Formats: sequence, C-alpha cells, structure tokens
Amino acid sequence: MTLVAETPALTFIVPVRHQDNASDWPKLRENLEQTLASLSAQLSSNWRGVVVANHGADLPQMPDGFTVERVDFPANKLHDMGSASRDQVLDAFRLDKGRRVLAGMLAGRDTDYYMIVDDDDCVSNRLAGWVRENSGPVGWKIGRGYVWNDGSRLLYEHDDFNHVCGSSLIIRRDLYELPNNFGDADMEFVKAMMGSHHGVDSRMEAEGTPLQQVPFRAAVYRVGHAGSHSQTAGIFRKYVLAGRWKRHPLGTLRRFARLRRVTASIRREFFGGR
Repeated sequence: MTLVAETPALTFIVPVRHQDNASDWPKLRENLEQTLASLSAQLSSNWRGVVVANHGADLPQMPDGFTVERVDFPANKLHDMGSASRDQVLDAFRLDKGRRVLAGMLAGRDTDYYMIVDDDDCVSNRLAGWVRENSGPVGWKIGRGYVWNDGSRLLYEHDDFNHVCGSSLIIRRDLYELPNNFGDADMEFVKAMMGSHHGVDSRMEAEGTPLQQVPFRAAVYRVGHAGSHSQTAGIFRKYVLAGRWKRHPLGTLRRFARLRRVTASIRREFFGGR
C-alpha cells in the first residue's frame, strides 16, 4: 500500500536577505537559527518550512521539516534607510522581499495556508495545530503578540501586533494567486501582498475577504538589534516610555503593566525551549 503524504495545513516562508545586505551576517545567522528552532517546535506535525536564500549564503543547519530554496537575486542597492528617499527604499525592499517570498511559495505550493516569517521573529508552538483545527477561512491576522528586545528577559504585550510586525499574517494559498512560473508574476501584486505586511489586511477587507483574528498571543517581534531593517528602538524607548511619559505617568504605568518575564513556559512556547 502506498502512503499519501498529507498536505501541510501551514507552510512557513522565511525570506533571507542577500548576504551583501547584512551588516552582521553571523548575528543574522544566529537569529535565523533561533527562528527555525521556534518554528520547528510546533506541537502539530502538519506544517512545513521553506527558507529562501541566495546561493553562497552560509545558513545554519535546517531542522526537520525545512527545505532551502536557493535564488540568484542581486543584492538590494537601496536596502538601507537613507540610501534614497523613504518611498524608494521601501519600494525596493518590498520588491526584494516579495520575490524571495514568491520563490518560496512556488517551491512549497502543496499547502493550505502560508505564513511569511521574518528571519529574526518567533511564533507560538500552538500555531500550526490551531490552523489545522480551524481550517476554512481565508486567513487570520495575529492581533495580539509580544515585542521582545533581543536577548532581554522581558516581553511587552502588544495588542495591535499585526500593524507593527511582519510575522503576523496567515493567508490561504489561493488568495496569493500564484502564477505557474515565476516570470508570469505581477510584481506590483507581489510587492503589495508578499513584500510587506502593511496594508494587506485592509486590502483583503476591501476585496471582501477579511482576515479573522488568532485568539491568542501567537508571535514574538524581535527588536533592538543592529540587523533590523525597520531600525525599531527597544521596547522601553519605543513602547513603555513612548511620548511625553513624564507628563502622563498613568499611561506609562499601564504600559509598564504590559511587561512580562520570559519564563520557562514562554521559552518552550515561543523560543523552541531555548
């Protein structure tokens, strides 16, 4: 009897920038290794992962369930903020990231849903199982998650997570309108739907396919490290002490109350037990 492999409920797509665009490749590699540990710790086995990286990029060992899709895209000459106007930099970034994501999706077509995960973020180990059990809708957004300073013992609870972190959307495969071949892709669609998370939820709502909410804190956004493209400040400066905190102490106290320790259970759920 021939066993037929079950179609994965969820495929994680992890795009990795060109090595020439990384200011600190060993740190990127270390963060990626932790991201892969997080994704591969899923309690359900009904998932797959595709890492997209250029030929020659030194990657960590892939956990079970992951494949690597090698590409030949050139380095993004406008990768860094300040190299051109903000709009030009963001457009170039969306194109570079979007086509890497597209290459990963084409390599992992056999799936129900995709989740694009940045190479330094982490997700709950319950996520793939939850997607499998709730399969059917066009997808979900992670509205509640954590923001984490790289290496910190504290997390910040964020309740508008999908508007700050790219690792926050789970979308059914057919909504991506994948072409038969890479060369047939509409690059404006690729930039809008695969190159950035900004505006995806509002676009889908306008098209009559609104995303639902994942009902638990389901991802961790890593901030405050040198390799971050968004250059987001740490959680204290960006979130806890935001604005004129001395003039609004009650608001600051409420934000302090959102801090949580990185406990052993959180390490198991989000960091692969590390």
